[in-house]
Amino acid sequence: MHEAPKTLANYRKQIDEALQDDFLRRTLDTFAVAYRANREAVFQDVDERGLIAQIAEAKDYACQHMEELYAQFKEQAEKRGVHVHRAATAEEANRIIARIAKENNVKRVVKSKSMTAEEIQLNPALEAEGLIVDETDLGEWIIQLRHEGPSHMVMPAIHLSRYQVADDFTRATGEKQETDVQKLVKVARVQLRRKFIAADMGVSGCNFAVAENGAVSTVTNEGNARMVTTLPRVHVAIAGLDKLIPTLDQALTALLVLPRNATAQRLTSYVTWMCGAGPCAANADNRKIMHVVFLDNGRTEIARDPLFSQIFRCVRCGACANVCPVFRLVGGHKMGYIYIGAIGLILTYFFHGKDKAKVLCQNCVGCEACKNVCAGGIDLPRLIREIRSRLTDEQGGGAQAALLASVMKNRKLFHSLLKFAKYAQKPLTGGTQFQRHLPAIFLGKHGFKALPAIAGKSFRDRWPEIAPKAVNPRFRVALFGGCAQDFVYPEQLEACVQILAARDVAVDFPLEQSCCGLPLEMMGQRKTSLDVARQNIRAFSAGNYDYIITLCASCASHLKHSYPELLANDPMQADAKAFADKIIDFSSFVHDKLELKAEDFVNSGEKVTYHASCHLCRGLGVREAPRELIADAARYVPCEEEEVCCGFGGTYSMKFPEISGQLLDKKLKNVRETRATRMVVDCPGCVMQLRGGAEKQGLNVRVDHIAELLAQNLKR
Repeated sequence: MHEAPKTLANYRKQIDEALQDDFLRRTLDTFAVAYRANREAVFQDVDERGLIAQIAEAKDYACQHMEELYAQFKEQAEKRGVHVHRAATAEEANRIIARIAKENNVKRVVKSKSMTAEEIQLNPALEAEGLIVDETDLGEWIIQLRHEGPSHMVMPAIHLSRYQVADDFTRATGEKQETDVQKLVKVARVQLRRKFIAADMGVSGCNFAVAENGAVSTVTNEGNARMVTTLPRVHVAIAGLDKLIPTLDQALTALLVLPRNATAQRLTSYVTWMCGAGPCAANADNRKIMHVVFLDNGRTEIARDPLFSQIFRCVRCGACANVCPVFRLVGGHKMGYIYIGAIGLILTYFFHGKDKAKVLCQNCVGCEACKNVCAGGIDLPRLIREIRSRLTDEQGGGAQAALLASVMKNRKLFHSLLKFAKYAQKPLTGGTQFQRHLPAIFLGKHGFKALPAIAGKSFRDRWPEIAPKAVNPRFRVALFGGCAQDFVYPEQLEACVQILAARDVAVDFPLEQSCCGLPLEMMGQRKTSLDVARQNIRAFSAGNYDYIITLCASCASHLKHSYPELLANDPMQADAKAFADKIIDFSSFVHDKLELKAEDFVNSGEKVTYHASCHLCRGLGVREAPRELIADAARYVPCEEEEVCCGFGGTYSMKFPEISGQLLDKKLKNVRETRATRMVVDCPGCVMQLRGGAEKQGLNVRVDHIAELLAQNLKR
């Protein structure tokens, strides 16, 4: 039922299949757009960030005190007639539940939705013991009929159409079923009620296990879970140790976020608390036979890990998939093993093995949308990068990645190769800014965009000619150029220098700087990434700068946030912190520090739209500054889904061009609908993606860095 891709080539074939599923694409598109709008609306009446911080604090405490909470839960639950078990592995959990069934002469089992039961593959284990197992959550029952796993943690059958469901119900009932949704629901109700009545044992999941009173909970939008936990004479609740929480109040706090994040509801239809074995006339003592099975399966190992222990904050809301641009294209069956989305890429590594995680964990574009909405504030992109790094250390990252890492480690060699490329490319560019004559055989799936040419003269080579002289400077700043702007788009840095010089800012460009190292992190090349970070910190250490400005949002986010994390236990830890504190993105510096306003520009009236680079709007939390600056210098025309990833992702677009190209198509479609003549962004990687796509599609839209627009319209 569940298979993980073993090779990247095999995975690409699976992705191609998903991309060709028109229904899946339409469904997930519609859901993604509606979800974001509905989520924003439903969070307006609460303090979202405050609640997330409270959840993180409570779950971190629970993680650190897991053994005490388990002992407290066991004591309190057993006082109330509940049998509490602990399983070290999935296999042991299955044996415990099978033994409970055997001891109670169980023949038929009904289940409500439980990702933990999916994790241990409970259904096949019980069926192997001769038991009949029926899922009763509507979506889970549908995928059980199809012998599939869930494609989403909250909406397991989101990938299916009503026509497919009607066919499945026809086979299950032996009668031809119509495709009307309400009639299909009635068919399911009739079929499932028969199963509830016939069942001897119910198995449920658990959203929270409250230590102070031994209570377990279910949070659902269907009443079927209550049928599972009340009608059968035996009830088994299965919960990961990460579901333990100290108090009911903390669980109720989490409930203010969980439904809002999962389905954009203030509260789900059914929130059920079970505290002790309730009455049951089917048993001789008139009491329910109730068991709670806690699963470890690597959780105690995670709890001891200082970085990955934050996984315990997850409340299984599925929001990381809801906002993921990759999930939106390929669905959960192609972006997960059993657990889906960003958290699924991480949990697969710990719960199901490194072999199943190695290929899957590469399918993250790094846009940080998941981190931005996580109910527990988990730094999901960082954890995915860390898994890549660990896998690379243990299993190697491939010859291409190793070669690139060795080149980027040597700054002079790296820069020499880039300079050599400007001569080697001449037969291919025809004197234009694109590689126009590259044979199609070399493009493969990368033909969705025109590739840029290396600049005739790098910014570092131009610097001696354009370096401004400020007599009484307002600020002393240094520019961090990054690879793309230094060697591909030096005009973007020059535009920045023009603005700074016009406003009496002293500017420096340390020549020892190199790539920020983010591409290395994305490839799992941690050792070289650290070497590059140290090189850059040393390159800027001699200058007494007020700020270090970068025009690349990805560089800025990596330099500001990742350098202190990467070098946390390094002799250069203090230097990394001091360096990071000075990092500022271009728009924030111009808007917040130079305080440029509308009167500083000659407003051209040109219709200009905007793409919010992922690492600017989410990584740095900069949203208003660039939009206000555009409106000051031109006529700002908002674009649909401005903050959705354009699909570049650095090395991601090379590894998964089929997904990158589809994300680019969506973005350019929205740009086309604005009827703008220019689009500006705050990141050269996005320029490369969007300008290349516009060129390939013949879209009559100029794509520039925002610095170029502002420099062009600045009053001198």
